[in-house]
Order: sequence, then C-alpha cells, then structure tokens
Amino acid sequence: MSDAEMTVFATLADLTQLVSGDRGLYVRWSRGPSPDLGSVSSRDDLTGVPLPGLSVNSLDVADWWGERPVHVWVARRLYDYSHLPRLKGAFTRPWVLRGVETGRGPDNEPLVNEVVPLGWIEPSVIAEANEVITSLPGSWGPVCRHNGF
Repeated sequence: MSDAEMTVFATLADLTQLVSGDRGLYVRWSRGPSPDLGSVSSRDDLTGVPLPGLSVNSLDVADWWGERPVHVWVARRLYDYSHLPRLKGAFTRPWVLRGVETGRGPDNEPLVNEVVPLGWIEPSVIAEANEVITSLPGSWGPVCRHNGF
C-alpha cells in the first residue's frame, strides 16, 4: 500500500474507536511510511546514533487509566508530541501503525519494527486533541525541549 492509499483518520472519534478495540498501536511523526520503511531505523537527534527500530509513541491505553474516557487518552498522546512538525519540518505528519517493540530510545520512547502502516492522522484530529486537552482543568504543554536548562 502506498502512502497515498492509506486510510485517513479524520476525527478523534475514528482514532479512538481504533485504539479502543486494538493493542500494539503507535503513532509516528515523520514524512510517512514510504521514507521510513526502507531501513526501519531512526536516529537519535542529539548524537546521530542509529536506533534499532522506528521511534514511536504508544497509543495503547495503560491499565492505570481505568474507566476514564479513551478519547482523552488518545488526545493526550497526540497533544504531547504535536510540536514535532514545527521542530522537524512542515512535511512531518502523524500516522498510525502496528509494530513490535525492539527496545527503547534515549527518551524512553518505544522503538518498533515489523511495522504495518494503518493510516494518516488528519490535522483536524490534532486540533480536536488540542481542544480536549486545553479544556481540562490541569495545566501542561506538549513535550518540547528548548535550548538550555
């Protein structure tokens, strides 16, 4: 399947339905499966060291989340890394995949291989996720590093 033929998740509800019924799902922020699946490897941005798998973020709902709304879990997983297109370039997009963990990267993120692309996540879903998270009473921002300590 080419990148252009992938399913498109157009709403947070669509993505939440997928996450609610499956495990082993991840989101990756990159140019897409075609460029990534040639080597199925990422590089540590800080050191340039090749990593044994694609750097991803899990969409699986943690057991401790209990009966809380799954859409809030999914929104948080997207919101936490929504800054990546600003840092890595305009062609960086989120996409959903199934994979097998091979280890952990330098930021303790899962590294996966045996990747099966499942679909693109539309920008409208990221906007929905931002609305969900910013409407909550807590205060936090997306995971984002700045120069300095």
